[in-house]
Amino acid sequence: MRIGIVGTGFMGSTHAAAWAATDAEIVGFVTKDTVTGPKLAAQYQAQIYPDLPAMLADVDVVDICTPTHLHEEMVLTAAAARKDILCEKPLARTLPQAQKMIAACAAAGVKFMVAHVVRFFPGYAQAKAQVAAGAIGKPAVLRLTRGTFQPKKAADNWFVEFEKSGGMMLDLMIHDLDYARWIAGDVATVFAKNISSSFTGADVDHGLAILTHRSGAISHVEGSWAYPPPLFRTRFEIAGDNGWLQYSSDETAAIQLHLRPEQDEEIPDVPLPGSPLSEDPYTTEIKAFYDCLVEDTAVPVSGEDGLAALQIALAAIESAQNGRPVHLEALL
Repeated sequence: MRIGIVGTGFMGSTHAAAWAATDAEIVGFVTKDTVTGPKLAAQYQAQIYPDLPAMLADVDVVDICTPTHLHEEMVLTAAAARKDILCEKPLARTLPQAQKMIAACAAAGVKFMVAHVVRFFPGYAQAKAQVAAGAIGKPAVLRLTRGTFQPKKAADNWFVEFEKSGGMMLDLMIHDLDYARWIAGDVATVFAKNISSSFTGADVDHGLAILTHRSGAISHVEGSWAYPPPLFRTRFEIAGDNGWLQYSSDETAAIQLHLRPEQDEEIPDVPLPGSPLSEDPYTTEIKAFYDCLVEDTAVPVSGEDGLAALQIALAAIESAQNGRPVHLEALL
């Protein structure tokens, strides 16, 4: 299996390291970066291509690690060449772009996975498994927090250009918006508030979204680019009618499961992300995609999943802008 990676920034290099843990061959990188590109090409004995069309004849799979606003063009180009595709999150900058991408991949008959890596972090994956097994009963209330510092400002830093990145609520909060939907099901309404001056020079960008799920559950999702570097913190609580799951990246203990008093079964600890017992989540994610390609099975995070997460994130932005809840409609 021959892999071509588009982009050689942090995510491109991270994906390359993950692909190296499989039996796939990294054939080349599409990049204009004269520093990171040659280094990665030398490290993986791969070629550098000036653009995606130049690489397509030499690969079986295209891994897209470019800024969000470029995803649509890359996916459409790869799908037209009938290449299987892994695309970084957010799936796209707008809903019409995402829908067009999904339709193109379906028409071409190629596998298409969106890289929502939080689903592959051990604590988050174990909590999902516990919920699916009925350990806490029916999920009722979720609290998810993700806080870090704003990506470094630079003349070519697309993160701080709202039209390209969607800002913190799209680029960062989408991780937990996707996870909330994965746990509690489709979302009916979104109400959000934020304070955002990051695009006018101050390092403050903090948001809060309340999701009402069609299942009746409520999710409280908080995201922030307001922390000083190098802080990065995540936390979740999932409460059901039989128990409560808790995780915090600040704690040394593994994920915790608290059951109602009448239940006394012991639940084994689960290693935290990054512990010696767990591999890098990006490697886990790409191994899962690789296995789907080899075994011809469904991808674990579909284009439709990426579309749903995008819809929730864009609804949060809209709600924060107009002060009213946004009701979500079926997209597909």
